[in-house]
Amino acid sequence: MSSAASGWLMTSLDSSPLIVALVQVATSLPLFLLALPAGALSDIVDRRKYLMAGELCIMGTCIVFAVLVTQHRITPVSLLVMTFLVSVGSAMTSPAWAAVVPVLVPKSALPQAIALNSAGVNVSRAVGPALGGLLVSALGIAAPFWVDAFSNAGVIAGLFLWQPPARESARLPPERFGGAIRAGLRHARYNSHLTATLVRAAAFFLFASAYWALLPLVARQQPDSSPTLYGVLLGVIGTGAVAGAFTLPWLKERLGADGLLAVGTLGTAVATALFGLSHHAWIALAASLIAGVSWIAALSSLNVSAQVALPEWVRGRGLAVFVTVFFGTLSLGSLLWGEMGALVGVSPALLLAAAGGVVMIPLTWRWKLQTGADVDFSPSMHWPAPITTHAVEEDRGPVLVTVEYRIDPKNRAPFLRALGRYARERRRDGAYEWGLFEDPAQEGRFVETFLTDSWLEHLRTHERVTKADRILEQIVWRFQVDGQPKTTHLVGVQPEG
Repeated sequence: MSSAASGWLMTSLDSSPLIVALVQVATSLPLFLLALPAGALSDIVDRRKYLMAGELCIMGTCIVFAVLVTQHRITPVSLLVMTFLVSVGSAMTSPAWAAVVPVLVPKSALPQAIALNSAGVNVSRAVGPALGGLLVSALGIAAPFWVDAFSNAGVIAGLFLWQPPARESARLPPERFGGAIRAGLRHARYNSHLTATLVRAAAFFLFASAYWALLPLVARQQPDSSPTLYGVLLGVIGTGAVAGAFTLPWLKERLGADGLLAVGTLGTAVATALFGLSHHAWIALAASLIAGVSWIAALSSLNVSAQVALPEWVRGRGLAVFVTVFFGTLSLGSLLWGEMGALVGVSPALLLAAAGGVVMIPLTWRWKLQTGADVDFSPSMHWPAPITTHAVEEDRGPVLVTVEYRIDPKNRAPFLRALGRYARERRRDGAYEWGLFEDPAQEGRFVETFLTDSWLEHLRTHERVTKADRILEQIVWRFQVDGQPKTTHLVGVQPEG
């Protein structure tokens, strides 16, 4: 309701395409800026309490927003500011909400759970905007904002009643905030399953953002323009998404994740072009229906791909990176298409966005989705604790780890290939400055080296090693000709003088 009311209110205050598109920017920019810190918090604190605090803050901000609208003190600038502040609350809770889903269902049911969750979100998108338009017509522009403010009470009650399964008691203290962010970024950089998802997501959302940003102006340009029509267009998008959610298992089985995203991208391009060509309400309504079905197809494929690419210890941060790319490209795209609409007109801008979306399908096809679905990310816990003669302070570091290999020189090439694949997993779990050295005096002797930030961070890498990593390690160790590779741990010291 409030999203529809905000978009329509801005067209009344300032109908410039760029200013109207800035409403979408104000909505999506906080999720780009704050998702990663929020993801780090969701991984190191109690998620239920964190979500409850976030929803209380959102409720308070929405009440202030509603008061400003009621007292007619809202301006284009204050509308953008309040939209931004409400979205800050959503940004701080979004990674935690996403990380909760795998806690509720087994991995085998994750795609269906995400589709059902998306259907629930889009039911509100189907009903809310249409009701918002009716409320505006009947009770004034402030009504949807008041309903939005107090609807958060239901969310808070749901969180209060929910009893999540207890986490396993950690053997190590929680990660510090800054270190948690660095570890999350490092993991995302070297997680190839997540990287492919991010590339495909950026390509899709950059062009799909066009109709979201310019839809208020599409509604305004129709002969029978009204806030009710704008709400109905948003409602039809939500209805299409709900209907599409129930066809996703059938489509996924026949098209696969990559094919489903391609169909969703193509459908989004068709819908965007129809929005650009619409001069009658029925064309815009048809475009909205296609847009909703296509949106849920693409978003579900990308969301599942991000979920299955992540181990539990970094799930909140990994999903935060996905959210950052999601809303970062939405913000960038909204600015781009808003400016394009101001320069060449709304219809040409939408047609250009439709063409760009089609072009991105073949350009990004080599990045495959959901490749992490069959990977076992559960902890293997097979690394023994480092042997020390005395206690080591947790914050001492960096820690230099060396692993010495002795191999048959005839196996040099396959050994280097196997170790190259394994090195990526080491970096993903927290190692940096990875290197490999060959002894020119002893043929077949190699020394692998890498650093971790501190002794405590090194101990955490022992808990992060997955069963899939263990398989890669065993492949490397098969080349060892004399027992097991020799591992040493050296802690950094500061020389005197």
